[in-house]
Amino acid sequence: MLFRKLFSRRVWGFDSLGKVYLTFDDGPTEELTGWILSFLRSQGIKATFFCVGENAKNHPLLMTEIINDGHVIGNHTMRHEKGVQTSKNDFIRSIDEANQFVPSTIFRPPYGRMPIRFDKDILKTHKIIMWSWLSYDFDESVSVQEILKRAQKQIKSGDIIVLHDNIKVSERLKEILPELVQIIKKKGLTFEVISS
Repeated sequence: MLFRKLFSRRVWGFDSLGKVYLTFDDGPTEELTGWILSFLRSQGIKATFFCVGENAKNHPLLMTEIINDGHVIGNHTMRHEKGVQTSKNDFIRSIDEANQFVPSTIFRPPYGRMPIRFDKDILKTHKIIMWSWLSYDFDESVSVQEILKRAQKQIKSGDIIVLHDNIKVSERLKEILPELVQIIKKKGLTFEVISS
């Protein structure tokens, strides 16, 4: 893919045989994080949570629970800023500020978008983690059944899978996640965290 070649210093997937990487963006949230953690625990799955600094600051007990459950945390900026609408200095400052509440060396840009000229400075302290399979759990024009059909057809070994941990997706995620996990398990794939 041309796009991935252009942004080749960012991580889009792994050469991991038989493994996929479940990731959750935007949390932690009172409304959903506890449910996600409980479900993952019941399935024996570890995941990677890209947390917004402000949410981490406001929910320290949920952050502790995520870490104590053996999941990995990643930086998702302090206030979920859009990289394409924020100066490089302000964006880097936001990542640095979030680091106080989300101590991690992996980073995912909100909305998956930021100018390529930001990469060099961010890569001094963080690996930039993108994805190879986006669930579209946030897009209500895409039905849950369509999402699961695409998962069945498209998810493969080495994929980084994006789901969300926010109020907007709360009800849809509770439908999607259990089915998605079953689809992945039936493919004979296992779950791995992204090392920070």
